Amino acid sequence: MTAPNRNTLWARALVDELVAAGVDAVVASPGSRSTPLTMAAARNDDLRVFSQLDERSAAYFALGRARRTGTVTPLICTSGTAAANYHPAVMEASEARVPLLALTADRPPELRDSGANQTADQEKLYGDAVRFYKDLPEPAPNDRALRSLRTTVARAVGTAEGADPGPVHLNVPFKKPLEPTPVSGDVPADLDPVAESGRDGPYVDVTPGSPEPGDEELQRLANELATTDRGLIVAGPADPPGLDAEAVTALSHATGFPVLADPLSGVRFGGHTRVAPVIGAYDAYLSAAVAGEGSVGEGSAGEADDGDADPGGDWADPELVVRLGASPTSKRLRKYLAETGAEQYQVDPAGRWREAEFAATDLVVAEPSRLCARLSRLVPGGGSDPDWRAQWEDADRAAREIHGRESDDALTASDGDGPAPFHEGDALRAVADALPDPATLFVSNSMPVRDLDRFVGPTTTSVTALGNRGVSGIDGIVSSALGAGSATTDDLTLVVGDLALYHDSNGLLAIDRCDADVTVVLINNDGGGIFHALPIESFEPEFTESFKTPHGLAFEPLADLHGLEYARIDARPDAAESAADALGDLADAYARARDADGSHLIEVRTDAESSHRTRERLEAAVERAVHGGSVGDGGA
Repeated sequence: MTAPNRNTLWARALVDELVAAGVDAVVASPGSRSTPLTMAAARNDDLRVFSQLDERSAAYFALGRARRTGTVTPLICTSGTAAANYHPAVMEASEARVPLLALTADRPPELRDSGANQTADQEKLYGDAVRFYKDLPEPAPNDRALRSLRTTVARAVGTAEGADPGPVHLNVPFKKPLEPTPVSGDVPADLDPVAESGRDGPYVDVTPGSPEPGDEELQRLANELATTDRGLIVAGPADPPGLDAEAVTALSHATGFPVLADPLSGVRFGGHTRVAPVIGAYDAYLSAAVAGEGSVGEGSAGEADDGDADPGGDWADPELVVRLGASPTSKRLRKYLAETGAEQYQVDPAGRWREAEFAATDLVVAEPSRLCARLSRLVPGGGSDPDWRAQWEDADRAAREIHGRESDDALTASDGDGPAPFHEGDALRAVADALPDPATLFVSNSMPVRDLDRFVGPTTTSVTALGNRGVSGIDGIVSSALGAGSATTDDLTLVVGDLALYHDSNGLLAIDRCDADVTVVLINNDGGGIFHALPIESFEPEFTESFKTPHGLAFEPLADLHGLEYARIDARPDAAESAADALGDLADAYARARDADGSHLIEVRTDAESSHRTRERLEAAVERAVHGGSVGDGGA
């Protein structure tokens, strides 16, 4: 191997080691100082290079791709503010445990802190958010330096994808010339071939692993589960590459415990739901006020004459909870679990704390899917009290009937105001019902992920539902979705709010530049609709001017700008004849987009306040059906 200069040699060795470590794609943004890295990536036949103009969008694109695959897609950028624009995605990757590798080009040391153009302090730029940081030495064409570089790259990828996955930052300084132009005598002819060209495979082969309980501790935990009548498995948002639904199902079968599955857990959707008690509507009927309301001391789940649980009877609380993944999306579920007084086993492969109510009693350091599989073989079987399982299944069935407007209680408000109008949760239900099989569904923060949680129940459709729940921002949602879509042949659907789409509209460039088709369902309530759920709603004019912040933007020109087919459904109460009409229009528009080529934007105009009031009415209806009006003053 020969190289025209040391920068080219250095960058080529770095990129070759990425490929040897299993990397198949990078995301690069244009810039001068990063030229050696970009050229090395572009000239490597084993790499796909996604070109992104906006570094913030680039970082979220890489994050979305890694969230879908569980493996890292490195980032390449120039120096200065380009590197700073990675920071929001680095924060998300850290908290959500998504593999990320930022390769930030930099000035050489003598130009730092000198007033040189485009120079910024990039030392430990992302603070404690990264799992590993190194300021690489300047390119040096000698054997030891090249061996050190290759070892560092192998360590970086291994750390990013390890037992506690997350972001890694390598700062890469280069002097000029940055282009692959010949520099006489710059690269010696007698370099060690192994140092220069690498080994057959990775220079350092990283074997991943994670801690797990020993046999004695595992048997103790299995005995605890086996002697528990009322147990739950709570599957929160999963870390990439996701929970093994079959392993979770096996543990549910062995114990008889229902599975409360977050929509981002990887457990709510799929064929296993045919045979497992997967519960999805808990956000509609659980709260802190529910805990302790039933005759828990007697172990009753409330029995009807036919032996099934009576949704209107006493509500029994769990004695033991096995918690997998991150903290659940549902705040009502989190508060409920905290008030039950149950033993809570928090399972975490990195041994970190992910339970914000501080009610968990045990921390189990183990990879959750493997733990479930091992426990399922140790628990004697027979399962828990069948009335306990029936309590949850009947409650979920009642909620689904009301949310699906199959029950009179769903259609009439408690004050007799008449049929409940279209609300934003209806949009999530309509999309979920029409998803192809298989499908990747990416949902925005604020209300879309909450509506998915409450209103979309378990289905047998193979749906990979994803979202950015690490630090839960609305930035980068579009880019994350398109990054996830780039890693799969599944149809990709993004459900996003108007502010989130506006915030990351640059991300739509990836549709053309990165060949990532998507159907975008835009929930446009003209501002920050989630603030209607907070007490600040009653304070005017500050609420409208500083929180809801209506913008009046038209999104059809955005579709034209990026070449998306456009459709609009006006589902506001003063525009739609009925909720059924609006639902039908949305279902038809989505079906047309699903069955057509190219990318699409379906704008659903809603009224945020009306949607929130309807959620409240449906919540009260579900609580009447499940708890018989015995919770608080009729609503939790």
